[in-house]
Amino acid sequence: MSQNDKPNYGPNNPHPLSKMKTELVWEGKYDEYGNRRPVSLPTSPLPLQRIETIDEPHDRTKAQQLGLFDENAFCQKAHRDDFRNMLIWGDNKLALAALLEQFRGKVDLIYIDPPFDVGADFTMQVQIGDEGETLEKEQSVLEAVAYRDMWGKGTDSYLHMMYERLSLMRELLSAGGSIYVHCDWRVNFYLKSILNDVFGPDSFQREIIWSFSTVSGFKSITNNWIRSHDTILFITNGEKPCVFNKQYLPHKADYIARFDKIDENGRKFRDDRTEGRRQYLDESLGRVLGDVWDDIMSFQQASTSLEYLKYATQKPEALLQRIIKASSNEGDLVLDCFCGSGTTLAVAEKLGRRWIGVDLGRYAIHTTRKRLIGVQRELHEKGEPYRSFDVYNLGRYERQWWQRERLRGADTEHRRIVLQFYKAAPAQTGAHPLLHGTRGGAWVYVDQIDGIFTFDELRNVAEAAQAAGGRELHCLAWEFEMELAHKKQAIEAETGLTIRLKYIPREIMEANRTEVQFFEAGALEARVVRSRDDAVDVELVRFTPSLAEAPQKELAALRERAITSPFDFIDFWAVDFAWREGKPFEQHWQDFRTRKDRSLKTRTDAGWRYDQRGTHRICIKVIDVFGVDTTTVIEVKE
Repeated sequence: MSQNDKPNYGPNNPHPLSKMKTELVWEGKYDEYGNRRPVSLPTSPLPLQRIETIDEPHDRTKAQQLGLFDENAFCQKAHRDDFRNMLIWGDNKLALAALLEQFRGKVDLIYIDPPFDVGADFTMQVQIGDEGETLEKEQSVLEAVAYRDMWGKGTDSYLHMMYERLSLMRELLSAGGSIYVHCDWRVNFYLKSILNDVFGPDSFQREIIWSFSTVSGFKSITNNWIRSHDTILFITNGEKPCVFNKQYLPHKADYIARFDKIDENGRKFRDDRTEGRRQYLDESLGRVLGDVWDDIMSFQQASTSLEYLKYATQKPEALLQRIIKASSNEGDLVLDCFCGSGTTLAVAEKLGRRWIGVDLGRYAIHTTRKRLIGVQRELHEKGEPYRSFDVYNLGRYERQWWQRERLRGADTEHRRIVLQFYKAAPAQTGAHPLLHGTRGGAWVYVDQIDGIFTFDELRNVAEAAQAAGGRELHCLAWEFEMELAHKKQAIEAETGLTIRLKYIPREIMEANRTEVQFFEAGALEARVVRSRDDAVDVELVRFTPSLAEAPQKELAALRERAITSPFDFIDFWAVDFAWREGKPFEQHWQDFRTRKDRSLKTRTDAGWRYDQRGTHRICIKVIDVFGVDTTTVIEVKE
């Protein structure tokens, strides 16, 4: 194009750039035609699957079956029956979409602490057994998704992830609701722009500075200004005035000293010279809190606090107490869809709010479950009311959506992707149709995306591997038949094969995923124990933990310890004395290790009694120190 052929831009022909609005744009925000991309979701919401119900004080008392115990009176006095809180394990985008049908416009307060430490290697101290011994838990694959791989395509990937989720949160927020977004200098300006895009410029209320107040240790030697604060962005829905309860700090000593007189009732006061009346100290609620908070320590400063679970990114309860008290009232619904160690949910429960929590990490859900059971116990012991909670996931429906949307429904494509992540080579042409790949001399079988891998299927695959001259067989499946880890020993004896059963990790469904970690199915054996009065209890007999997520440098020592002291790896176990297939696991009894108390019972003390004669099934669930669960079912006859 010559100089004369260039468009003649000017007042009558403005250049396109001169008309552009201020906007944050990232790759994926618009399609090839310039249209705003909608949030990518299933055509209909995926149904949440309730997998556990937890009401520890009620079930414990019910199990004890005290003669003076009145269940109805218990519920009225100590148990709130208006709502069952929800803890959801899975991709929070799909979980938020699933919540829309029931909770659109009904969430009163949202607090999120999304990942913003790009590329950080989050580790945590995991304690084993009864001693104070710890090992550093390598970042698990699920945690890697939450804290690193969402940046797989750089900043654009992060921005699009947050835009989609904040758009769904906007739909869930009530007309007078508020959202608090916790961040720091790395993504502060990005998140401000996205929030402005999603909620509108008039919705932004305050930028709160949480100052860590003191600087010590390695930070003090940094050759730069010392970072000592996070930012919390406060946004409201804007459809109607938001709930806001002013918060106060105690008066300073010099202010209190001004009230140097005491009246006949013992009340401190001072003379108000301007109005000629007494001003009483107890008439003031304190200093009104502003948007700089410097009175709450971080766990870097208070790492000895019993509240601290040594969970990466954990925030102090005092911080969430302030937010929840300010922007919600008792009975309001609070949501945290990056719930981590469950601080938001624990504080919401203590303050009488209803709550919904979501997290992608298996270890996060395990940590939160333990913490909230502890809160139930604490409130019950104080005679204060609490609510039950249920644990949910999306189960096979999440896999079905992934298969339809990403794999176009092809099961062969599903197998190809699983083999690729497992670093296995596809089987050569002419191999038995049940032998899908090879890895390190072992045959590899990949079960169907909707399948539960059964004993009969294992026998068929093992016979095919034996006929092909195999010495080792790896079976990869989303779900295994109960007790298959024990039952496979008979097939190993018949065929001479070494058989490994490994779960397909759900994170292979993540769009930016490049690596995943497969872990072996554990094995559990328990037995029924009867007391003299014929009450039923359960005792753990044998346990084989999954060690796939153990640090590689410690793996050999851990394998040896798993053989000699396998119960040391149990972090939590629970029993459903009246389990029925197809119903959620109900925790009638549980015991777990805490940071303060490392002891663990290996036998229940429930003294369970059955109302009806016949055969009853007892389900036992064990969760190891890495957050991996193993389940078994035993029968008892009455």
